[in-house]
Amino acid sequence: MGEIFSPGKLMLTSEYFAIDGALVLAVPTRLGQEFFFEETEDGKSLVFWEAYHQNKLWLKVIIDYSSWKILETNIAPSAQFLIKTLKNVQKLSARKFQNADSYFLKTNLQFPSDFGLGSSSTLMNNLSVWAETDPFVLNSLSLGGSGYDIAVAKEKSAVLYQNKPVIQYKRVTFDPIFKDNLIFIHLNQKQDSREAIDLYKSKIKSRKLIEVFSALTNEILLCNELNDFCHLMTVHERKISDFLNIPTVKDKFFSDCPVFVKSLGAWGGRFCNECQI
Repeated sequence: MGEIFSPGKLMLTSEYFAIDGALVLAVPTRLGQEFFFEETEDGKSLVFWEAYHQNKLWLKVIIDYSSWKILETNIAPSAQFLIKTLKNVQKLSARKFQNADSYFLKTNLQFPSDFGLGSSSTLMNNLSVWAETDPFVLNSLSLGGSGYDIAVAKEKSAVLYQNKPVIQYKRVTFDPIFKDNLIFIHLNQKQDSREAIDLYKSKIKSRKLIEVFSALTNEILLCNELNDFCHLMTVHERKISDFLNIPTVKDKFFSDCPVFVKSLGAWGGRFCNECQI
């Protein structure tokens, strides 16, 4: 079988404000999602899909894509999302699902599914590489979002990313001398990202504030002194707290912590970042 791999991601700056074009610094994780594929010219128009989570089977689907009917599955809602996504692949691809070939497709998510490291974005990128389509378009049709996670999966690198006025991104090196002092903590407090985004969208924001986060992103990328990095992260966290009118993750969970603590992603949710001195 052929194999494709996309890494997961962590968003270090401009959470929420990325939606409105703030510059984002995001980095890949070592773990990601594997995609295995094989196809045969049998004239049957079938998709045999198996999805594994840390090498354990959790979803099995057989689809007749000539009619887009589910012939067999163990989880109906997930199978329906898969059909929606594969229909979009068919729409965008010049090669896949265009004849009557059958496809044997298998995924394996290497990290826990509740970590929010990009189970969906890694899937979108893997499918796009396989089908030779634009992953940003496939993601937009299937899921939505700012798209920074697609850029990380596509480049397998740290990136600077903006989605307005048009999608633009570039590979960067994020390798500060104090990287061994940075700690990532899984909070195990899963949040509804859509509700978090709705809260952000309900608030009036200025172009100047968006530019403030872009400037902070550039400063954080170039910073090579731990104390300065801690200060910039603290400023970033406080500005978002003031805007959303919700407490910082440090105020909520680590009030006695002597160093900076910064949320990553939807606030109060999966991961935060701190340093040890």
